[in-house]
Amino acid sequence: MICDEVQAGFGRTGTHMWGHQRAGIVPDIVTLGKPMGNGHPIGGVVANTETLNAFRKAFRYFNTFGGNPVSWAAAMAVLDVLEQEKLLENARVFGDHARQGLQSLAQKHGLIGNVRGSGLFFGAELVLNRDEKAPAADIATTVINRMRERGVLMGKLGIHQNATKIRPPMPFSKDNADLMLLMLDDVLAGL
Repeated sequence: MICDEVQAGFGRTGTHMWGHQRAGIVPDIVTLGKPMGNGHPIGGVVANTETLNAFRKAFRYFNTFGGNPVSWAAAMAVLDVLEQEKLLENARVFGDHARQGLQSLAQKHGLIGNVRGSGLFFGAELVLNRDEKAPAADIATTVINRMRERGVLMGKLGIHQNATKIRPPMPFSKDNADLMLLMLDDVLAGL
């Protein structure tokens, strides 16, 4: 099993350093990427010795830039900032605050079917009818575009493309969450 930690890793869930830990999974391989260098191009693969040796036996692998000191310095700096600024705890506290705000918006706007997520990886399922849970994919597209016009980036996902995906930066604050919720309330009210 391979777990990709590009989106859920590096403390984003607010409860664990890695998304697979939160899910209770012990993968054979873990891949790490973009957040590892905070914009600096670096990626990583973590695996046990047995898995790596099997790969080495089956394939000849070479990487010109593998393990270069500049990239590793960037990755170590990211880990230092995560620890020193207590960003895992920040993700938990302000992710909880944002999700509670989304729950409040769900009481006001029938388009929000449910709210889910952990830490700073959360979102809301948008539905045409809460009882039938009919997906509101077109409305989700409108919502994310209107939020983008207001300077708030979010995506959409799910089998029906009707769930918002909100992954703010790790230093996200209460003020940031409140502003996002205010804008989302405005967008939903205008539909």
